[in-house]
Amino acid sequence: VLRPTLIRIGGRVYRKNLVQEQAYQHEEEEEDFCAGPGDCADEPCDAFVVEETEKGFQCRVEVPSPLCKYVIGKKGETKKKLETETRTSISIPKPGVEGEIVITGQHRSGVISARTRIDVLLDSFRKKQPFTHFLSFALNQPTIQEKFLQFKEEVLEKCSKDHGVSSSLFQNPAKLHLTLGTLVLLNEQEIQKACDLLQRCKEDFVDQIAGGKPLTVEVAGVEYMNDDPAMMDVLYAKVHMKDGSDRLQVIADQLVERFVASGLMLKEWDRVKLHATVMNTLFRKDPSAEERNNTMTGKSSFKERESFNGRNILKLFENFYFGEVQLDSVRLSQRFSSDASGYYATSGQL
Repeated sequence: VLRPTLIRIGGRVYRKNLVQEQAYQHEEEEEDFCAGPGDCADEPCDAFVVEETEKGFQCRVEVPSPLCKYVIGKKGETKKKLETETRTSISIPKPGVEGEIVITGQHRSGVISARTRIDVLLDSFRKKQPFTHFLSFALNQPTIQEKFLQFKEEVLEKCSKDHGVSSSLFQNPAKLHLTLGTLVLLNEQEIQKACDLLQRCKEDFVDQIAGGKPLTVEVAGVEYMNDDPAMMDVLYAKVHMKDGSDRLQVIADQLVERFVASGLMLKEWDRVKLHATVMNTLFRKDPSAEERNNTMTGKSSFKERESFNGRNILKLFENFYFGEVQLDSVRLSQRFSSDASGYYATSGQL
């Protein structure tokens, strides 16, 4: 009570008090959110516009269609509860239709209270959505793909008897990449916002740091991130600038910083961990799987993973050289997609 959770929305900080949330055993569409009177501080604020109308006051909220169901709630319960407690009327677009939620009421304070609660509720459910896009550097140039296939062949030749090692663990060579960060973009407007920000980053700092030229990087050596090499889930290829500088790291960190500040990305680490996934136990069941960096949100993907013993792989391929590559663009890549080259479809790039 004395140290409540703070939620940052639109540059303002709200206090979220502890409430009893019901656990429903229904599908995601049936999820409800128990928005009690004390869930957030309902003080008036200037973070949004409340218009005066002939009948009272009105506020419009831009909400991606996939999130509207959470404002409605199971059998309309959340919407009814909000309307009753704030003495407002809430109009919500039909399923699949992009539009605005419109809050109307006789009292300005009630409209503001409803808007604040809707913001907190949407922020909570947005964090539970699986990511849709990610910022990436493509590492699928022909020379790298060739060396990767050599790596795969040699690992299977020398380590196939080690527990859990099989061909199904390996990344699709056409999809080799560096992930900078993941995003939840739920409609075309949000995708466009991310593309515009990417372009501004190019103008503000990327071109200056890169000197207007592609970055020459080397992909060499492998590493893992969990504690026990005998129980690996993911094996990464290491990446570094050929000239020994930290320019790639600086660009990656500043890009993520800007996307976090804009609200398009959640902060995960102080620095971006530059690595390329070459083996992943998620690929056993889903060859198109993409590791989510943020482990706090979404349903856990670790439940049914069968780890592999990577001790010999580390020993034999510690310094394996995958090759040199010119990085000339950062892409806003779409999850579960492919373009003509086999890489992820690109929504935007710099």
